[in-house]
Amino acid sequence: MWVVAYIAAIVLVNWLFVAVAPWQTSFGDLYVANVVVGFVFVLRDYGQRQIGQRILLATLLAGIITYFMVGQDLAIASLTAFFISEMADWAIFTFTKRPLQERILVSSAISVPLDTLAFQYLAGYLTPAAFTTEVLSKLVGVLVVWYLLKLRMERSAAAA
Repeated sequence: MWVVAYIAAIVLVNWLFVAVAPWQTSFGDLYVANVVVGFVFVLRDYGQRQIGQRILLATLLAGIITYFMVGQDLAIASLTAFFISEMADWAIFTFTKRPLQERILVSSAISVPLDTLAFQYLAGYLTPAAFTTEVLSKLVGVLVVWYLLKLRMERSAAAA
């Protein structure tokens, strides 16, 4: 269920970039996709817990669907950005021995801006307004996952 939602969310967010006109701001164009994209990262984390590293195959499938439904440029930008952020996440999760909650926050603090910068630059949507809004949206999504994990760990500790 989480994996299907993750794939659909990637395609939806990429489609929103071309289907909904941006808002003009004094800091550049702002797209509705910049606001909702953070939930893709929440779905990715849940999907990864469901199927492990095969989540990369789900990301590839979402890129292929994006290619045919939205366009080549957005598919390439999306896949490149996910690849960069996934490599940053992988390195942090592999080489740091910090508790899971800390790794989530550290990896996100690094991978979210990298992902956003790569996607927006490659797709031609990079503006200060879009970059800032998208990074904040993704970090809110990460904080949701972090908080849910914290609650789960507290319940486990209380039950033990």
